[in-house]
Amino acid sequence: MAAQPTIGVLALQGDVREHARILRACGVKAVSVRRPEELMAVHGLVVPGGESTTMGTLAAAFDLLEPLRKRVADGLPVFGTCAGMIMLADRVLDGVEGQETIGGIDMTVRRNAFGRQVDSFEATVSFTDLGAFHAVFIRAPWVEEVGESCQVLARVASGPAAGRIVAVRQGRLMATAFHPELTGDHRVHEYFVTLVKEA
Repeated sequence: MAAQPTIGVLALQGDVREHARILRACGVKAVSVRRPEELMAVHGLVVPGGESTTMGTLAAAFDLLEPLRKRVADGLPVFGTCAGMIMLADRVLDGVEGQETIGGIDMTVRRNAFGRQVDSFEATVSFTDLGAFHAVFIRAPWVEEVGESCQVLARVASGPAAGRIVAVRQGRLMATAFHPELTGDHRVHEYFVTLVKEA
């Protein structure tokens, strides 16, 4: 591993610039990934939020879906946020017929579980190893269930969705239902950068 690893941000839609800015602040080289050859050149990858059905369609159209699945299977560290969490899920509830994901995390994710765009909210979650973290949820999914190999990193602490799983890790893969790139707190990205450096 290079002293300064290169982490890609899947640049099909979503907060690409925001993730790249935070990754650079964490001391790594951040690049956009739109083509298979760009994917092959990175040590880690962030899959940002957006619309998971559109992202799956675009990934297939750009001939990225199978290369993404292969790199995940080969051990590439990947961090998915919001729609990126859905993209890393092995199973999706309330998806559209034929919805494509990358998969890799043994979890069932419910799409748009917290409601529509107008139901977006902010809340503090308790994140394993990081403590309290101010989280921004935008038309977010939640995790209905996880397999034995999947570690729960954070749950909703209060309110009608109390107890719902909103952050997970399985080996070198991690995902959050919320958007850490929209806060000034870099700790979740730093957590992922550590996974990349240890890979």
